[in-house]
Formats: sequence, C-alpha cells, structure tokens
Amino acid sequence: MAAQDVLGQTARLASSSALLQVLFRVITFGLNAFTLRYLSRELIGVVNVRVPLGVFWSLILGLVWLHLLEVPDPSVVPHYQAGVVAFGLSAIIELLGEPFWVLAQVHLFVRLKVIAESLSVVSKCILTVTLVILYPHWGLYIFSLAQLLYVSVLVMCYVIYFVVFLGSPEATKKSFPVARVKALLPSFVEDETFVNWKEARLTWSFFKQSFLKQILTEGERYVMTFLNVLNFGDQGVYDIVNNLGSLVARFIFLPIEESFYVFFAKVLERGKTVKDQKQDDVAMAANVLELLLKLVLLIGFTITVFGYAYSQLALDIYGGSMLSSGTGPDLLRCYSLYVLFLAVNGVTECFTFALMCKEEVDRYNFVMLALSFIFLCISYFLTHWYGSVGFILANCFNMGIRIAHSTHYIYHYFRESTHRPLTGLLPSPALLLVYIISAVVTAFSEVLFCCDKGWMARLIHISTGALCLAATLVVMFCTETKLIHFVRSQFLSRYLKKGT
Repeated sequence: MAAQDVLGQTARLASSSALLQVLFRVITFGLNAFTLRYLSRELIGVVNVRVPLGVFWSLILGLVWLHLLEVPDPSVVPHYQAGVVAFGLSAIIELLGEPFWVLAQVHLFVRLKVIAESLSVVSKCILTVTLVILYPHWGLYIFSLAQLLYVSVLVMCYVIYFVVFLGSPEATKKSFPVARVKALLPSFVEDETFVNWKEARLTWSFFKQSFLKQILTEGERYVMTFLNVLNFGDQGVYDIVNNLGSLVARFIFLPIEESFYVFFAKVLERGKTVKDQKQDDVAMAANVLELLLKLVLLIGFTITVFGYAYSQLALDIYGGSMLSSGTGPDLLRCYSLYVLFLAVNGVTECFTFALMCKEEVDRYNFVMLALSFIFLCISYFLTHWYGSVGFILANCFNMGIRIAHSTHYIYHYFRESTHRPLTGLLPSPALLLVYIISAVVTAFSEVLFCCDKGWMARLIHISTGALCLAATLVVMFCTETKLIHFVRSQFLSRYLKKGT
C-alpha cells in the first residue's frame, strides 16, 4: 500500500481514536493531578476513592459511547466496540499507577518521569507505525493496543522504580513518607468508617476543579464528539494537525510548567500576601517568573512567526498533498498562534495556582464555570462559521481570558512590592522589529517558492527561513543577555553536570 494510502487510512482511524481518547480523559479528569499536595493518609484515601470511581465511570461512559453517540461505519473504521473497551481499561490502569506519579512529582524525581514517559511514548509510536504499515485492516485494534501498551509501560516504570526504592537505604536516609508499596494500593482501614467524609469532600473539590479545567483545555473534543459538527474525515485531519502542533507544548512547555509550579509552591507560602513573605524569596520568585515569561514568550513568538510561513511545507513533507492542499495549512497556521497563548498561559497559571489560597481557588472555580459555558458556545458557533479552524480560534479566546485572569492576579500580588515580573512579557524593540521583518520575508518566500515549484524552490524557501531565524537568534543573544544567563544556569548546566 502506498504511503499516502496508509496515511489516509490512519487519518480516518485517528479521528475515531480521538473520540476514544475523549472517553479516556472523561474517566480520569476528576481524579487527576490535584492530589499533588497530599502524601500520606490523604493520598491513600483519595486513591481508595479514585479506582472504584474509575471503574464505575468506565462502565457508564462505555455504554454512552457505544449506544448514545454516533458510531462510525464498521466498513470504514472497524472494531470500534473493542476500542471503547480498551480505552476504558487503559484509564483504569493509569489510575492504578497515579499514586506513584504523585510521589515522583512531589519529590522531584524528574529523571524517572522523563524516562518513564519517553519509554511509553516511544513504545506506543513504534507499535502504532508498525501495525499501521503491516496490518492496516486491523482498524482501531491498532490504536487500542498502542494505548494499552502506553499506559502499561508508563505504570510499570513507576512501579518497578518504587518497588526497588521504597525500603532501600536511600529512602530511609531521605525520610521518605511512604515505607511500602502496599501503602499506595487501594485498601480499607479497619479503624475508620467506610466513607471518610473529609476525604470525600476533598475529592469532590478536586473533581469540580478538574472538570472545569478539562472543559477549558479540551472542550473542542467534547463539542466534536457530542454535537457532530465535523465529519470523521475532518476530525482526522484536525487530530493530525493538533498532534503535530502540540509537540512543543508537550515537550517544552509542560515540563517547564510542572517543574516551576513545584518551585513557586516551595519558595512562597500559599495564601500569604507579598509583605508577609520572606523578601529574599519574593525577589527570587519574581526574578524567575519574569525570566520564565520572557523565555516562553520568545519561544512562542518564534513558533508563531515561522510557523505561519512553513505550515504548508511541513504538512506537505509529512503527509503529502492530502494534508497540504486542504484545510491543514490554515489549521497549523492558527495553531502556531495558539502555541503563543499556550506558552504564556502555562507559566502565569503555574504561578497563580501555586499561591492561591482555598477561597481564591473557590472563586476561580466560579469564573471557570462561566468561562467553560462561553467557550463551548463559541466553539460551536465558530465551527459552524469557519469549520475546524473555529476550534483553534475558540481555544485562543479561552487562553486569552485565562491569561488575563492570571496576569491580573500576578499584578495585584506584586503591587505592594518593588518587583514587576510582568515586564517579562515585553520583548526588546529591536527583537520585535526582527520578528516583524522575518514574518514579512518568510511570507513572501512562501508565495514565491512554496510548495508546488519543485525541490529547488523548497530549498530556497527553507534557506530563507534559516537565515531569518539565525538573524533572530543573534539579536536575541545581544538584547536578552539576562535571559541567556538564566537559560545557561538553570537548564544547560544540568545537562553539563550530568555529562561530567
């Protein structure tokens, strides 16, 4: 089978796989990373609740997906029922491994997380590509097996590590709060009632906040799934472009957000004003926040500027004319802009959530509730007007509102101090001018040389972009010296130490 035929079938299968991914996320959204602050009895209590709830929701939502939602034509997308079962099972498997992930996250086992997620993602990709090429007629069996392999490898990496680590001299030396793996498994405590209402209320609070955040993060998936605003073919193209565009968010922005959320939560005390904090800690946190904002802003600007002119070429190389001749290039161009919003929102929210007190979090939940409703309505109408591009435009609106809320919080938090970390959102005028020139030059280059004028024209287009990118980096090194020093000291030095 030709490569384009394989890719075409993969796109159709990916659209249905995306529906099942929604099922996976719906099952786990209320039982996710908000247990980060609870390590001993509270963590165990939440684990006891989350696994039965995961099984319950897997059964309920599995029936919804099979009997109430649109089921694809079996002749085009076979084995859909088996896919629903497999994705529900994968959600339960991941819930079983969640306590180990929480321990690794809170105790900064960064290397463990990187190795576990890398092995699971690589295993999933290798299996998917192999089965798509060798057995394309398997349909959703391919994505189902890949998903099961992904969660199995992920959970096994954490389990094996903690089986070896817990009880070891290193764990004893660090006074690790958990002594045995058995303490992390679902269990009944004989001296307590069947339902611990304090932990039940805690779990319900996590559920509400996670539900709202899940709607804001991936609400377009639910609109596509429940309202059928796009056919399966358009969903497949959207899913491919979305996965390509989100690579930067997954591999660059997400690790930064998770690492510095823990940093801000440890440096500053939650619920206290800036005057009540240690001023040395305030100065350090403000400086780090300013430089982080500048870092992600420049990464986002670079992707937005160069992504606009090279989206069509990237899709043409990746998937041929099937992706580069339709709505794919416009989707990826809009996603390049969306990455800029993602970059800024991730850092501002990680600081905000690290410092909000309970009352502020509760107020924010009401804001998120209203925003979720508005976002879903905008997604629905923009999709009717602009097709799949409307989803990305709605996401840009959603992220813009969240950025506005977070920056408002940061401004008021530092208002009574001399620190102004939001200045990190202001690039130097010289660098901004270079970005504008690069955007104009690469846009003209795309019109003149891309993408149906042969490989020589493509090489000229690529060379033009490389020269503009080099000029941008040179100006960046000359004007953002403080940021360059921060990157060298905080990121590059770690790899240099590991190498030595």
